[in-house]
This record gives sequence, C-alpha cells and structure tokens, in this order.
Amino acid sequence: MNTTNVISIIDEAHDALRSAARRLGPADLARPSACADWSVGQVLEHAVLDQVIWAAGIDGGPGPEGDPFAPTGAPATGLSAYVDAALVRARDAWATVDGGAAQVSTPLPQGPQAADVAAAMAALDAAVHAWDITSSLGAPSPLTDGLAAQLDPAARALVEPLRQWGAYAPALAGQDGDDPAARLLRFLGRDPGRTVEARL
Repeated sequence: MNTTNVISIIDEAHDALRSAARRLGPADLARPSACADWSVGQVLEHAVLDQVIWAAGIDGGPGPEGDPFAPTGAPATGLSAYVDAALVRARDAWATVDGGAAQVSTPLPQGPQAADVAAAMAALDAAVHAWDITSSLGAPSPLTDGLAAQLDPAARALVEPLRQWGAYAPALAGQDGDDPAARLLRFLGRDPGRTVEARL
C-alpha cells in the first residue's frame, strides 16, 4: 500500500466519523449506544481521542487530553471543531507515513505494524464508531461496503486478542445475505440490524 492509499483509507474513515458527528444535537449525546455502558457522547469522545493516540505515535506529539477508555462525553458545544481538530491532526500525521514502511508505531498491544495494517486499524476505529453513533440515531450507516472490505483483513488479523480487554464484544454468527459491512460488524460483536428503537 502506498502513501496515497494509506491516506485514502484514513480519509474515508474520518469522513464517516465526521458525517456521524454532524448528525448529533446536544440531546443526542446522552443516547445509549451500541457500546455497552457508554452513551453516544462517550463513544464519540473515545473515537476522537483514539485518533489522537494514533497520531501521537506517528508524529511524536502530545497524546490526548482525557482517557479514551474512561470517556466522560464529547462537548455539547463546539462539537464540529472538537472532532475536526483531532482528525486534522491525525490526517497530517498519516500523511508523513511511507506507505511501504515495514513498521509503523501503533497503540495496539501487538506493537508496530506494517503501514497498510496500521492505517486500516486506525481507520477501523473511526469507521466502526461512526456506525455506533448513527445506529443510535436510526440514521443511515456511513460504513460502506467498500470501506468495510478494506478494513476486514486487518480486523481479522488483529482484533481477536483485543477482546480480552473488552475492546470488542464476542463475534456474532454470520447470516445469509450479509454484505461486507454486515460481516465486519458481526465479527466485531455488533448487530448490523441494530436500531435506536431496540435500545430505548
């Protein structure tokens, strides 16, 4: 994967997270989410802080202000600026990565990974949490089949050990007719048919 392709998958995942965040009003931040025990606002904060962690590993800059695994919730005001600041920083960091690099620093317990795998895992975090948010609103999913197909190989290679830390729920059984997005979501312990009505 060259640098252009690394940036392409990051951009697509970041666009998904931005589009999900743009749908949110202040009251939506308190909605229950697909992530057990976290509100929509907490999921968004987690997703944003994770992108800063990935960026810090690449650019050597400061980490996030806050703990992505103990989120208190994204701000009710200035939400777009909050999301954009993190994603612009992350995108700038990824733009410095040689797409053919043998190893890129990651926050994963598996340590450094090839550039294409690292980019896919960073993108996975943003894109799947974008789905978590839109599924809580009953809104169309920003996780496209094309993006899901690009993310799936890295997910299947690296996600399994992360389940023991609670990063992902147990995988759900596949269903006939699953498209690439549904297959990825089920592997990550999410029901593709989840709607906001099912959680309220």
